[in-house]
Amino acid sequence: MTNHWVDIRNADLILAMGGNPAEAHPVGFRWVMEAKEKNDARLVVVDPRFTRTAAVADYFAEIRTGTDIAFLGGLINYLIETDQIHHDYVRAYTDASLIVREEFGFEDGLFTGYDAESNEYATESWNYEYDDEGFARRDDTLQHPRCVFQLMREHYSRYTLEVVSNVCGTPRAKIEHVWAMVGETAASDRTMTILYALGWTQHSIGSQIIRTAAMVQLLLGNMGLRGGGVNALRGHSNIQGLTDLGLLSNLLPGYMRLPKDDEQDYTNYIQERARPPLVPDQVSYWRYYERFHVSLMKAWFGDAATAENDWCFEWLPKLSETLYDVLHTFERMHHGEVNGYFCQGFNPLAAFPHKAKITASLSRLKYLVVIDPLRTETAEFWKNHGEYNDVDPSTIDTEVFRLPTTCFAEENGTIVNSSRWLQWFWAAAPPPGEARPDTAILAGLFLRLQRLYREEGGAFAEPLLNLHWPYRFPEEPSPAELAREYNGWALEDVEDEERRIVVRAGEQLEDFGMLRADGSTACGCWLFAGCWPEEGNLMTRRDNSDPYGTGQTLGWAWAWPANRRILYNRASARPDGTPWATRKAVVWWNGQRWVGNDVPDFPTDSEPAANQRPFIMNQTGSGQFFARDRMVEGPFPEHYEPFETPIANNPLHPDNPLAKHNPGARVFEEDRANFGTFEEFPHAATSYRLTEHFHYWTMHNRLNAITQPEKFVEIGESLASELGIERGDRVRVSSKRGHIDAVAVVTKRIRPLQVAGQTVHQIGIPLHWGFLGETKKSHLTNTLTPSVGDANTQTPEYKSFLVRVDKL
Repeated sequence: MTNHWVDIRNADLILAMGGNPAEAHPVGFRWVMEAKEKNDARLVVVDPRFTRTAAVADYFAEIRTGTDIAFLGGLINYLIETDQIHHDYVRAYTDASLIVREEFGFEDGLFTGYDAESNEYATESWNYEYDDEGFARRDDTLQHPRCVFQLMREHYSRYTLEVVSNVCGTPRAKIEHVWAMVGETAASDRTMTILYALGWTQHSIGSQIIRTAAMVQLLLGNMGLRGGGVNALRGHSNIQGLTDLGLLSNLLPGYMRLPKDDEQDYTNYIQERARPPLVPDQVSYWRYYERFHVSLMKAWFGDAATAENDWCFEWLPKLSETLYDVLHTFERMHHGEVNGYFCQGFNPLAAFPHKAKITASLSRLKYLVVIDPLRTETAEFWKNHGEYNDVDPSTIDTEVFRLPTTCFAEENGTIVNSSRWLQWFWAAAPPPGEARPDTAILAGLFLRLQRLYREEGGAFAEPLLNLHWPYRFPEEPSPAELAREYNGWALEDVEDEERRIVVRAGEQLEDFGMLRADGSTACGCWLFAGCWPEEGNLMTRRDNSDPYGTGQTLGWAWAWPANRRILYNRASARPDGTPWATRKAVVWWNGQRWVGNDVPDFPTDSEPAANQRPFIMNQTGSGQFFARDRMVEGPFPEHYEPFETPIANNPLHPDNPLAKHNPGARVFEEDRANFGTFEEFPHAATSYRLTEHFHYWTMHNRLNAITQPEKFVEIGESLASELGIERGDRVRVSSKRGHIDAVAVVTKRIRPLQVAGQTVHQIGIPLHWGFLGETKKSHLTNTLTPSVGDANTQTPEYKSFLVRVDKL
C-alpha cells in the first residue's frame, strides 16, 4: 500500500477494482465502512461479478475480465479531455513536462523496437531527450508535441467511451457514471483511494493495469495525500514480508536486484543500480544503492566481505534468466532438468496453473521436500485419490519428505501487513508432535551442509563456509536475533559529514540514513532499518494515540520505511510547502523543517525553494506517466487481450495479430499448444476466494467446511437458461487442460456482456477445494488455468481463461 488500512477512512471515493475486499479482507474492510459512515465516502465497485463488496457499494459496474486497462485508459482520456485533472500537481510533481526522444513511437499496438521473432523489445527509444549535462529536457507549458503529457494524451485518445464499452462490455451509461464520480476527486480537498488485489495482478498484463491506476491517481493529484494512493491488498501472511525480504528469485532484501550473468564486474553492477538524478537537484535515493548492498553483504558474510574482494560480489548468483519464477521452474522440471524441489509453505499442485503439467513435473523429480504444518495435495501428488487425482503411484519414483513446521500461532515473530506495518506477535501455544519452526529446519539443513563441505570439500564452498552465523543457538536462530539483524548495527563508529559520531560500534542503527558503503555497517534489509534500534523492539508497540485525528497512529508497531505511514507524503503540500487542503494535509513546511501528522517521506531540512520533488526514489523526483524501459511491454499501458480470449481479436488492433495478446509475454511452446480457443471453449472464466475458507488451509477446519462444504461454480441466469441448467445441478467445466465437476449456483450476480458485437458469458470458480481436508473432495480449480504469466512478474493468468460448461 502507498497509504494504509486506517487511512482508507479519509477517502471521499473508494474504487474497488481488481479485488473483493469485503470477501478477502473482511477485517480491513471495516475502514471502508467507516469512510462511508463517518466521511460520507462513496464506494464504487467495478468487477466481473456482483460481489460481497458490491453488495454494500454505492455503485456497481460490470466488466469483462482482463479489460481493466481499457476501462482505466478511457478514464485517462476522459479526465484529460474534460479538464478534470489537478493541473498544478501534474506540472509540479509528475514527468508530464519531460520531452521524449524523437525515435519513440507507437503504431497499431506496438511500440518502437519490437522484434517479432524474439517477442522482445529493444528499448533505447523509450527514453527522454537529454541536454549536454545529462538532464532531461522539459517544456513546462506541456505543449511540446513530444512531452510526456502530449504523448500520453495522444496514446489514450483512442480510448473513447464507445471503444471502452465495446472492449469491456460495460454499458456506456455506467462507464460515464463511474468516470464522472472519479473526476470529482481532481479537486484539492477531495481524494480517491484505489483498492486492488489479485484481480489485477493475476493477468498477463497485470503490472500494467496497476500502472494505469497509478497514472489516474497522478492526474487527479491523489498520491501522497490522506485518503488517496494505490493500495494493494496483500494476501495471507506473510506475503508483504516475503517480497520485502527478497524471496523472489531475482531480488535481494529491500528490493535490490541480483546481478545478471553479463554483470560480472562489481563497479558496473553498482553503477547500473545507483542511478543519478535525471532532473537537477532531485534526491534520487537509489543513488545510495551501494550503502544498502555493502551493509547486506556484511550482515551475510561478516569479516569475509571486504573492499578487496568487492564485498563478496563473486559469491552472489548471476542470473541467466530475467526471473526464475514458478512457471520457469516447472517448465525446467517438466523437461527433467530439476532433481529436487523444496516446497516450503506452498501448495503448488493446488496453487499453480495447469495441474496436469505440475503433476507430470513433480513426477520427474528425484526428491521432493515439503515443509508445512498441514497435509497438502502437493505432498500427496503421487497418491491416487480417485477421479480427483487419478495417478498411478507405481510409475512415480519421486521420494517425498514431509517436515512438519509450526503455524503462525505457535511461534514469535513479525508479520508485515498490507500497510507495511511490522507487527510483533507472540506464540499462543506450543506446536504439536515433532513440528519445528521453519528457522530450525533450515538452520539444521545449513549446518549439516556446512559440515559436509568443511569435511569433504566441494564445488563453490566459500559462500557456505563463510556465511555469518552469530546466533546464540546456531541450530535455531531466534526471531529476536533475526529481527535485530534485519534492522542493522554498526561494526565501527559511524560519523556524519562533519565527523560527528552518529552511532557507536556495536549499537543498533536508528534508520537507513546511517548505512555506509565502507563496510562499517551491517544490515539484513535496509528498508527495515529502524524497527529495532537501541531503544528496543518498536514492532511491539501498541500505542494507538492519534493526536491529529487522521488515523496516523505512529506509536502503533513500526512501518517501513522509517515509520512513514503514507508514502510520497511531500506531495500532500504545494511546492511552497503549504497543504493543498487542510483536511488532506499530511506534512508541511514550518519555516525550518518538514513536520506533520506523519513522518515526512522526504529530507526534513529540504526547503521548498530547493525544488526537490516528492517521489524521492525516482531519478526525476516525479511520478512517472512514462515508464521508460522499466516495463517489458511498453512505457504506456496498452490493452491486450488475455491469452485465452472469448473474442476473435483485440478490438483496438483488429488487423494486427502481434498485438492481440501482450507482445512482451514469455510463452513456452508446449504451454502455447495448450491454449484453448473460444470456438471450443466459449465461456470466459475467473477464479476467486471465499471468506469462509480463508484460502486453502482452513478446509482442514470442520467449522469452516460446514459453512462452505462443497465445490460450486457461479453461472449467470442467462447462460444457465441457454444450457438448461438449474440451481443445484451438477456441471462439468472444461478447458483445454482438463475438467472439474461442481454444483451449479445459478445467480443474478453475473450478467452477459455485449463485447465486440457478440454476447460474452462469464463464470466464477472458487479455488479452495481439493482432494484433502474436511470439505467434500473435489477437483482442483487450477486444473483449468493456463500456464502463462504477466510479462514483468510472471504471475500466472488465473483471472482470465476459457472454459466450456456442460450439464452432467
